[in-house]
Amino acid sequence: MPAIKWPESGNPATDSITTMKFKTIVMAAGLALTTALAGCSTDGRMNTFLANNFTNNYTTQVDAGYQIPAVPISKVPRQFQRQTVSYKTAEKPGTIIVDTRSKHLYFVLPQGKAVRYGIGVGREGFEWKGDARIAMKREWPTWTPPREMIARQPELVKWKNGQPGGLRNPLGARALYLFNKNGDTGYRLHGTPEWASIGKAMSSGCIRLINQDIIDLYNRAEVGAKVIVL
Repeated sequence: MPAIKWPESGNPATDSITTMKFKTIVMAAGLALTTALAGCSTDGRMNTFLANNFTNNYTTQVDAGYQIPAVPISKVPRQFQRQTVSYKTAEKPGTIIVDTRSKHLYFVLPQGKAVRYGIGVGREGFEWKGDARIAMKREWPTWTPPREMIARQPELVKWKNGQPGGLRNPLGARALYLFNKNGDTGYRLHGTPEWASIGKAMSSGCIRLINQDIIDLYNRAEVGAKVIVL
């Protein structure tokens, strides 16, 4: 960076006064800039938005004694990685909106924002759409395959009374159970170790998220929250 050259008139007395004024202006400008930048870091709302706008928190995690493997996040398309986005909706904060077409799940925040997660959805013939509520939340849940699934995949009969929670459990680290006016829909928002399935239609109807993402959503969502599946 080149040195600042002070203005000169040829008159020593005048030059001395001019130089002092010029230095004062430069110092004031620097102070104003520093204050403005400091304002970005001390504004809670702005700080939260900048910190959460995009996350790389897909490292190894130990949860309830289970070691959740790190996700090779460079292999997951950026649009399916957890991030805070602008999102216009008439739904109140805390609502979950699942866009099965774009393969995104939105957790609505105040002020026109939402946390967006990449998801895997039901393959053809297993799609589900509608409104529901979160009736229960479970950590490392037991998975019980429906009778129809056991009929299609007889090898699952060993789990007819439930597969205990764990790293190989299809529900992953967390599950949010969706009920509507008719009771249990049979559908879940749940985790999966199969990070490569995110952004694809290959499940039996449930909405799956990367384990690190379902833990984040689980911590945000409340029992009774509205869930809209589009």
